[in-house]
Amino acid sequence: METPKEVLYLSLECTCEGIGIFKWKQLMEGATRADVYKINRLVKRHLPELYIHLSLNIYNPYHYYKTKKHLILVHSSIEYFLKYKL
Repeated sequence: METPKEVLYLSLECTCEGIGIFKWKQLMEGATRADVYKINRLVKRHLPELYIHLSLNIYNPYHYYKTKKHLILVHSSIEYFLKYKL
């Protein structure tokens, strides 16, 4: 599965902080690597406050992931679960 190109809706569902390992495993099920630059562009377009808050214009050494329901942005060892709709 490629990183979605035409995303109509993107929202921050939760972060890995405080959700517990069971919920984290559910959200990460089937996750594969995703294109960092495409996800950053989607966040900039749909969630500009998050883009600015995380300074996504600066190099981020972490890998991003995707599932059928979520794009997973990783910043400072925290996973941000972004729910999307095509």
